[in-house]
Amino acid sequence: MEQVGEVEQALTTLMDLCGDDPAREGLQETPYRFVKAFLEYTQGYREDPKHHLDKVFDVPHQELVLVKDIEFYSMCEHHFAPFFGVAQVGYIPNEKVTGLSKIARMVEGYARRFQVQERLTTQIAEALESELAPLGTMVVIEAKHLCMCSRGVKKASTKTVTSSVHGVFAKEASSRAEFLTLIKD
Repeated sequence: MEQVGEVEQALTTLMDLCGDDPAREGLQETPYRFVKAFLEYTQGYREDPKHHLDKVFDVPHQELVLVKDIEFYSMCEHHFAPFFGVAQVGYIPNEKVTGLSKIARMVEGYARRFQVQERLTTQIAEALESELAPLGTMVVIEAKHLCMCSRGVKKASTKTVTSSVHGVFAKEASSRAEFLTLIKD
């Protein structure tokens, strides 16, 4: 693929610009490894993550379903620096439930794209809404952004928390409080 060769050449130029010798032993295969890694980091573009939720079951359950601490890794679209953390994903079914692992796969699919945390949070909630039509959906993501921790303001212990709240979670404080209580460690 011609694009791979172009990217590898650009990375060789970048290594030289940074002050290292792209021909030295440790760096000779780095451009290829970099391209391979980025294709893995962005594998979410090669799927529609909400389709993981297609498998549903008719289960008479109208109480909270919460999948906690779903680890994810993503790439900041502004700096191509990693950000990573956990997603807390909950919904109150309305006739349909999905497999618990499907929720984690869906999170992974959206995370494996160039992202901002705010969009990632919204995409997860909107996928649940569109595929399951639940009574309510709530997503909370907590993440560390290397673009903020290791460069720029260099605040290494900083975490960012985002949420997306729909349906009964938006209307009923008690439902929202139950979710928030359950996600606390």
